[in-house]
Amino acid sequence: MEAANSMRPKLGRYACMKKPEDDAATTPQGPLKIKVDGKEREFDIDNPVLPDWIENNKLTAGGYPYDKKMKSEEYDKTLERLQIELVKAQAWLQATGKRVMALSEGRDAAGKGGTIFVVRQYLNPRTARNVALTKPNPAETGQWYYQRYVAQFPTAGEFVTFDRSWYNRAGVEPVMGFCTPEQYERFLDETPHLERMISNEGIHFFKFWLNIGRETQLERFHDRRWSPLKNWKFSPIDIAGINKWDDYTKARDTMIERTHKEFAPWIVVRANDKRRARLAVLQRILLSLPYEGRDLDAIGKEDKKIIGEGPSFLEK
Repeated sequence: MEAANSMRPKLGRYACMKKPEDDAATTPQGPLKIKVDGKEREFDIDNPVLPDWIENNKLTAGGYPYDKKMKSEEYDKTLERLQIELVKAQAWLQATGKRVMALSEGRDAAGKGGTIFVVRQYLNPRTARNVALTKPNPAETGQWYYQRYVAQFPTAGEFVTFDRSWYNRAGVEPVMGFCTPEQYERFLDETPHLERMISNEGIHFFKFWLNIGRETQLERFHDRRWSPLKNWKFSPIDIAGINKWDDYTKARDTMIERTHKEFAPWIVVRANDKRRARLAVLQRILLSLPYEGRDLDAIGKEDKKIIGEGPSFLEK
């Protein structure tokens, strides 16, 4: 199955200082002039025809190592094998009381929701939860920043996924002006301490960064805008962020550099091809869990062109 996303309000991911409508009101109307790989380009989200410069580069953007998507037959067969292994892993969690927590982070339209969907598709929902928090309410706004996320951590036997997480404060919030520089810096200092506690607690903890190229993101925005099945995902914030690509890149690089630790590494997945990205995430989870009956042949070997760790993999 090729797509599904958690149904959450698009603007709900921000612990805002500004109101989202403030940005919506200033969103440029008509074609946007943007620089891509040093070239001046024009992108009109309201034109149903996708420009050739996006269409021709939507898969290979950003140095993606493949020029063709994985074939659907190969994807479907591999996905089924991995999902069978996930069901076995969940049974092990329930029998042993072990816990799993997996964060999915990335730019808008990176494929976080679809990846979480294939992870959870055949798991028992009684002990597999997805967390996609909306904008904090007044009580939450007055709490310790991490408090509402910690409240969602897994209990014995649970498998919890996060569709975005506390890392909002390292990405969208500083880029869009939704937190102060002091809050941002404090977050980068304090987060490794929180994650060391998660590791020390014995939780199997995964941080996935789904990395996509610029033309890939623009094509997905365009698809959201014009698809009657996906346009609920489309938001003025998407457009407001198009000209902030470099700012988001800088924030991403700083976040990974400052919070990539041996006990809580950033697992970077090249995600221009959603099929390869989803399989890579499932494989990494399964290869990391010592569950009973694990079939390494069924899981297969990781594609090192697609998945790696930390700042060094981003630079390749």
